[in-house]
Amino acid sequence: MEKIIEESKQGEALVLENKSGNTKKLFIESYGCAMNFSDSEIVASILSENGYNTTQTLEDADLVLVNTCSIRDKAEQTVRKRLEKYNAVKRINPKMKVGVLGCMAERLKSQFLEEEKIVDLVVGPDAYKDLPNLLSEVEEGRDAINVILSKDETYGDISPVRLMSNGITALVSITRGCDNMCTFCVVPFTRGRERSREPQSIMKEIQNLWDKGFKEITLLGQNVDSYLWYGGGLKKDFATASEMQKATAVDFDQLLEMVAVGFPKMRIRFSTSNPQDMHESVLHVIAKHNNICKHIHLPVQSGSNRILKEMNRLHTREEYMTLIDKIRSIVPNSSISQDMIAGFPTETEQDHQDTLSLMEYVKYNFGYMYSYSERPGTLAGRKMEDDVTDETKARRLQEIVDLQQKHAWARSEEFIGQTVEVLVEKVSKKSTEEFSGRNSQSITVVFPKEEYKIGDFVNVKITSCTSGTLKGEAVGYSNMN
Repeated sequence: MEKIIEESKQGEALVLENKSGNTKKLFIESYGCAMNFSDSEIVASILSENGYNTTQTLEDADLVLVNTCSIRDKAEQTVRKRLEKYNAVKRINPKMKVGVLGCMAERLKSQFLEEEKIVDLVVGPDAYKDLPNLLSEVEEGRDAINVILSKDETYGDISPVRLMSNGITALVSITRGCDNMCTFCVVPFTRGRERSREPQSIMKEIQNLWDKGFKEITLLGQNVDSYLWYGGGLKKDFATASEMQKATAVDFDQLLEMVAVGFPKMRIRFSTSNPQDMHESVLHVIAKHNNICKHIHLPVQSGSNRILKEMNRLHTREEYMTLIDKIRSIVPNSSISQDMIAGFPTETEQDHQDTLSLMEYVKYNFGYMYSYSERPGTLAGRKMEDDVTDETKARRLQEIVDLQQKHAWARSEEFIGQTVEVLVEKVSKKSTEEFSGRNSQSITVVFPKEEYKIGDFVNVKITSCTSGTLKGEAVGYSNMN
């Protein structure tokens, strides 16, 4: 499970600069993880070349697309409500076409098109280049579908339009798909097997962002640490690669080094990591380069070895704790965040206590915590009874959240008196007299504007905090400017 884009941006209608000559209007919304939002930028780029400009007004649209998430039931229910809204508008404007993209598209293709007849086209995560052809099918009065999962599609040749951009930070996709068959997760079924993107296309995209004035990128994938480029193809087929392919292969620590050295005045983040794939070599690269942010998102899901085995997580509690110790040793100023699931099938009170004790050991800076919801198509959905009551799930989740809140407070207080480097991203939500940005550890920092501007790297001395926000005073520009 990867980091979910913040709630306020879920379902935001995305807009880019109009291209002259385009006459059709595209309304596109995204839900779920960072990968979906990145994919929407790819879709907008493809459709921009095929006559579409974006609009934020649903009623004006010729084409309405929703990029969907299947990780949690709540996300699917939200998308279903949006489809009802689209179809209400479509009854007034019958020329409008509605399409579903992404993970729900793959999972519910026949239901959407044939049974419920609520969409005109269904497009899976690997078929976005086929959109112009599919739209031609729709124009001719036929339903259109392509949910075929690819062995090699990485969209490395598409230069994404930055739909949600503040002009400062951007997502750069480096892998697609996942080979880790966690029993609770739909990603391997909706996004296919893992493959990596050609390094030079990644560097070219980052160069383009740098030329446009972007100051920070996030290297993105379901599992970035297992990045492996050996000339194309699935990661699982690397074992049969030629000796030359193996000798010239690029893995994640090498890619991270390439980006850090190539763009020394650009901040670099990455997400998401899987514990079994994070190697010590990556930690040494992070420690070596000041422009690589000192934050590692390291989903654990449970602190119980028995539940980790039921989840098919390929690490134990002890291995995870050893990795935490390595991070603390090699990158001592790193923040660490988590994903956690409460109430997985068969979870006992002791399993839950194991999770709480693991949290006490790590004392995460922040996290993403959910109660288990059965996902159709997953191994857990097929083979395991969802036997933990909703009341028990809710209580355990609340105990996890409360403990995380306590640890977040303690971790925030550690910054008081320190001077941290902040990339100014926006005006603070609470005061137009203050700027908001993040430090290297991905903690939000708020400080008075003074003479600074959005896009500046500013050194801020921290004077107070809440559990999730640091507050301070600017003391000058950092040497990243």
